[in-house]
Amino acid sequence: MSMAKGIDDLPKNAANYMALTPLWFLDRAATVHPTRTSVVHGSTRYTWLQTYQRCRRLASALCKRSIGLGCTVAIIAPNIPAIYEAHFGVPMAGAVLNAVNIRLNAPTIAFLLGHSASAVIMVDQEYFKLAEEALKIMEEKSNGRFKPPLLIVIGDESCDPKDLKYALGRGAVEYEKFLQTGDPQFDWKPPQDEWQSIALGYTSGTTASPKGVVLSHRGAYLMSLSVALIWGMNEGAVYLWTLPMFHCNGWCYTWSLAALCGTNICLRQVTAKAVYSAIAKYGVTHFCAAPVVLNSIVNAPSEDTILPLPHVVHVNTAGAAPPPSVLHAMSQKGFHVTHTYGLSETYGPSTVCAWKPEWDSLPPETQARMKARQGVRFIGLEKLDVIDTRTQQPVPADGKTIGEIVMSGNVVMKGYLKNPKANKETFANGWYHTGDLGVKHPDNYIEIRDRSKDIIISGGENISSVEVENMMYLHPAVLEASVVARADERWGESPCAFVTLKPEVDKSNEQQLAEDIMKFCRAKMPAYWVPKSIVFGPLPKTATGKIQKHVLRAKAKEMGPVRKSKL
Repeated sequence: MSMAKGIDDLPKNAANYMALTPLWFLDRAATVHPTRTSVVHGSTRYTWLQTYQRCRRLASALCKRSIGLGCTVAIIAPNIPAIYEAHFGVPMAGAVLNAVNIRLNAPTIAFLLGHSASAVIMVDQEYFKLAEEALKIMEEKSNGRFKPPLLIVIGDESCDPKDLKYALGRGAVEYEKFLQTGDPQFDWKPPQDEWQSIALGYTSGTTASPKGVVLSHRGAYLMSLSVALIWGMNEGAVYLWTLPMFHCNGWCYTWSLAALCGTNICLRQVTAKAVYSAIAKYGVTHFCAAPVVLNSIVNAPSEDTILPLPHVVHVNTAGAAPPPSVLHAMSQKGFHVTHTYGLSETYGPSTVCAWKPEWDSLPPETQARMKARQGVRFIGLEKLDVIDTRTQQPVPADGKTIGEIVMSGNVVMKGYLKNPKANKETFANGWYHTGDLGVKHPDNYIEIRDRSKDIIISGGENISSVEVENMMYLHPAVLEASVVARADERWGESPCAFVTLKPEVDKSNEQQLAEDIMKFCRAKMPAYWVPKSIVFGPLPKTATGKIQKHVLRAKAKEMGPVRKSKL
């Protein structure tokens, strides 16, 4: 009896116990491969030692300005070295990184900068005016209590120098100059507690305002190793940044790449041509992308491709269920596709359609159909199930009974920032409730059947139909509007609006009205939210006056996909 007790009596001490954090991966990469290329961006190249020094400079410069524990640092940038460096430099200062979606409009950005109380805003020169507009909105709403954050502008030689000049003229600090104020040998401190927050990311706002998802050092550590293991990613992988780093911190591959001492190839603009040329030029071995990007790679004109591929390229896809036809076409071109699924709330993808060798002998179409399922849990996720929304019990594994997909484990977020009500609902009964509806197959692989909140997924980006409708209702000619997803050759899905016009409106020129409504929407919302098609007429309703979205979805389906413009 006493013997067993003795076994568990050994205490944790400084030599055998430390908070888990992915920050140590960078320290190791700089020690093991100091001269290996870490980051490539156009003509700029850094080694792992240089990246480590730049991240330490960033942490040091922030600390000198009293930015540390409890502070949030926002970055508004495409995939450039600075956003990669921020993933290490900001938490090394003890602060939390808030990587902002560059496709959002100024009012939304103003909301999340205010909600997160960001003390610093680092912004790429191309997006400086957007940030400035957001700050102006914040100032107007503050009743004279606005405390402007420290504004840092990141220059980029591939962009118009006028933008950088403008930003510096407005009093922004240039990023490279800011780094110069920091110490490359800065003695950064890892978190005392692994539950400390490392990052904050906003969901695409399915309700009126986006929710801030808070992630911990512990979760980021576990997920960054999990995503690499699941994908069979190897030491020295050459990774192309087609996936935005502002999306769930690049699905934690930002930190994985340091753990694997790999090479990050930055990509400002994602085109099929840029992807093919990076594979040929840099020997890219891995990239992640929404099905839309895969679609563009598959359908690229021959002058944009470099085929056959010089080597097998591994592709990880998520963001929407990839059409089996696209998966089939990708594998025929020599890409090895892995299908994953997850949410901002689970550090990005947290389930994978794990491939079984016995499926290799199935006909290609069947293989593609198997691969289109969302699959089984990641190594770092402890529990995954589909439960009956009424009884909260698991549904039978029959591939037919629909329930809600739920998860629990160490790669579920800490919670939503300043939102106890949403946390109570989302964590009810010891599960994280995804709000996605699906089935469980006899082999326990899950498959999504529908999004419970009528989310439209366009190019891997979530669009809330409710929000688009709310904006459309502001148009003077609109009486009622209902927005559903319609298949789209280019984006996978795009918003399709069904509109009832006010009785006094002249309905003789529907084309003109549709164009006017789209123009109105463009001024009010991010471009990808704007309905690509508008249908006029009365809306189908239930006895209680609720609009029947399922009827509209069927109509949108009958209309067929929005064709890709032949421009």
